[in-house]
Amino acid sequence: MKRVAVIGAGTMGNGIAHVFSQHDINVTLIDIQQELLDQAITIIRKNMERELRKEKITSEQMSAAISNITTSTSISDAADWDFVIEAASEELTLKLNIFQQLDRICRSEVILATNTSSISITKIAAATSRPDKVIGMHFMNPVPVMKLVEAIRGVATSESTYITVEQLAKKLNKVPVEVNDYPGFVANRILMPMINEAIYALFDGVASVEAIDTIMKLGMSHPMGPLTLADFIGLDVCLAILEVMHEDLGFSKYNPCVLLRKMVEAGYYGKKSGRGFYDYTDPKNPKPSVHTGCTFK
Repeated sequence: MKRVAVIGAGTMGNGIAHVFSQHDINVTLIDIQQELLDQAITIIRKNMERELRKEKITSEQMSAAISNITTSTSISDAADWDFVIEAASEELTLKLNIFQQLDRICRSEVILATNTSSISITKIAAATSRPDKVIGMHFMNPVPVMKLVEAIRGVATSESTYITVEQLAKKLNKVPVEVNDYPGFVANRILMPMINEAIYALFDGVASVEAIDTIMKLGMSHPMGPLTLADFIGLDVCLAILEVMHEDLGFSKYNPCVLLRKMVEAGYYGKKSGRGFYDYTDPKNPKPSVHTGCTFK
């Protein structure tokens, strides 16, 4: 498998393209706007430069990886590639539309993977004529750093499809873990209620942003606090995942906190928008931007 198409040039898409390109795989990164693609290449280059400074890669390896990436604004350019992974926004209608298009244009033997963090693989696969070749390949953020890949079987996913994706993940120096198709899978089914409860604690005035994060870091040995992590994931993404789990599983514990909804409505998506639970005006020294009781600076 030497040619991979990545659909979506956002945080996850550019991270996935980054990793594939460093393992002697040609990648075409596809999105609807050239501006988004240009931003993605800039981010990939900066992240590789960081790896170069830390001596994790050489300048020759960086040049080779960058040269492995091309971009396109047309999904039809995925037609001749050996493997396709979708990393678009966490919206079912959008994903179904993308997979229907991919199913029409890609060769019948090509596996169609999705990086969805919560949406049913079975539901996405049913929109195609190849449900046995549709699978979840859920990378963690940031993709170049995190080792885990949830390899999610839909009801119809074949054994050969699963084995191919498992081997591909290992080629990328990732650790694939087999998961069945339930809302939120494993990672987000456990993580998102924790993040949501941290937001409720802030909303109810139990403690400040910094206090909640510090307690979870020092008391539970988490590498970062849940509110910082939510900012890194993207508050819009957290909301979308919680909404999927709340709708599909029906339990009140997945009901997104009103504060999270308000922040997403205001465009406070976290680090990517410059503001979330923290203000990232100075990225090296972020300051809390939300106070207890849902007041904003």
